Amino acid sequence: MSQTQSVIRTEFAAAIAQIATERKIAPEAIFEGIRQALVSAFRKQIGELQDEFYYYTVLNEETGEAKIMKAPVLERDEETEEITKWDESKAVDVTPAGFGRIAAQTAKQVILQKIRRSEKDQIISDYQDKVGDVITAQVLRMDGRAVIMDIGRGHGYMPPEEQMRGEFYRLNQRFAVLIKEISETVRGKVIVVSRADKKLVEKLFDREVPEVASGAVVISAIAREAGVRTKLTVRSTQEGVDPVGSCVGQRGVRVQRVIEELNNEKVDIIPHTEDPVKLLQGALAPAENLLIEISPDGKQALVTAPDDQLSLAIGRGGQNVRLAAKLTGYQITIKSAAGTVQSQVTGKEEYEIDTFEGIIPETRAFLIENKLTTIGDLARFKDKWFGAKELTMEQKELLNVRVSAFEKEELANPRRINPLKS
Repeated sequence: MSQTQSVIRTEFAAAIAQIATERKIAPEAIFEGIRQALVSAFRKQIGELQDEFYYYTVLNEETGEAKIMKAPVLERDEETEEITKWDESKAVDVTPAGFGRIAAQTAKQVILQKIRRSEKDQIISDYQDKVGDVITAQVLRMDGRAVIMDIGRGHGYMPPEEQMRGEFYRLNQRFAVLIKEISETVRGKVIVVSRADKKLVEKLFDREVPEVASGAVVISAIAREAGVRTKLTVRSTQEGVDPVGSCVGQRGVRVQRVIEELNNEKVDIIPHTEDPVKLLQGALAPAENLLIEISPDGKQALVTAPDDQLSLAIGRGGQNVRLAAKLTGYQITIKSAAGTVQSQVTGKEEYEIDTFEGIIPETRAFLIENKLTTIGDLARFKDKWFGAKELTMEQKELLNVRVSAFEKEELANPRRINPLKS
């Protein structure tokens, strides 16, 4: 073998090896990209190809020498018409004169696309093993209402439903996010990250509380309305370990670090118990002196609250009782001391708007996408939904009636804490 051939082979092989190493992709993916690129370049130069022939590239992976070959078609897929078999014994070299120079630019573009695709696939594969982990990500840009975040080697996609209510995302801000899933979209596979998933809270406690990380303290259940409030029950697996105290930490330092990561979202830590009455009492805190009756089927709870505890038991916009129902799994009915039903929840309501009768799925999806999940949000940002083309007049009127009633109640109770500031 001549010295010139050795140099050519070395330079070509070295270039491929360098690309493969830097991009962390298999060399064969690059070779396949080159083969497809050269066929594309040939088609661009020649024009229409003959249907009865299959065109392919023969590439010498040592020297980089390439030829375009055509072979008679033997079989096609009946549905797609895709060529599945051809006769290589009758293949003919159809490489045009000067093809290397003409094809170079076209081939380069296709090769780069293949490399980028292979790199993205490799990144997606790497993050598949990290689903469920919490990392610190940096805001890169907004894509409509979605947020694109730098998560290391790749980009994370945070759609509106995975964002926290009342949280605004600005360029270069850093947030703790949960790698939630790898999702298939029209753009291909994307890494979905979340600030709203309740598992983010669990993972933050796992990071901040050694007893949770070791398994000495277990988080039994979590109910969350992202950006506003989270309730969780904890239990100890080791004698002498205080589960609530471990999660709170000395002077509240541990839970405070979690709260800071959640942008000051309220976090209630409740000791787990097998006694349903005590569990519900803890879940409905800070309300006190509640009379709780469990139905014979063990699925419903009737709670009678003193008049001065009703608002605490129900919570702002029904949030406290809604979270309690999700946390415990009971359908909860709250009555006043006089026996009047004040609130009923099933535990399936994710947001305050889920308690509005008459809301259709399309309206709900629109409101969630625009972070309008409470009556306070609807009152404060009325222009976002009242003029929206996506909502029907009937749905707008339904929302407007509720907002008007809410605003009248606010005027009648000027000293009441304004939920718009929550």
